[in-house]
Amino acid sequence: MNKMNSLLVTILACVSMNVLAADAEAGKAAVAKYNCASCHGADFNSPIDPTYPKLAGQHPDYIEHALIAYQRGAGAANGRGNAIMGGMAKPLSKTDIKDIAAYLASLPGSLVVRK
Repeated sequence: MNKMNSLLVTILACVSMNVLAADAEAGKAAVAKYNCASCHGADFNSPIDPTYPKLAGQHPDYIEHALIAYQRGAGAANGRGNAIMGGMAKPLSKTDIKDIAAYLASLPGSLVVRK
C-alpha cells in the first residue's frame, strides 16, 4: 500500500471511530437533563419561538459545531453569542455534545435540504 492509500485508510478509520463514538441514547438522556425541549419543542421540530432553530434531523456535525461555538462565546474566534445558549452549552462535555448531536440527527425533521 502506498503512502497516499495508507493515509486515506487512517483518515477513514478516524472518521469512522468518531461517528461510532456518539451514543444517541445518551444524547436522548442529555437533552432531557438539560431540558432542551423547553425551547426547541418536545419533538425538536416545533420551537416555542419561530426564531429558535428546529433541531430534529439536523446534521450532527452542524449541531456539534454550533454547541462548541456557543461554549466559546461571541468574543472568541468561531464563537457564537447568545445568553441562553451560552449558559446551556457551557457545562456540556465533548461526549455530551457528540451524543446530543447524534440523537437530534436521528429524529425525523422537517428541514429542507433540497428544493
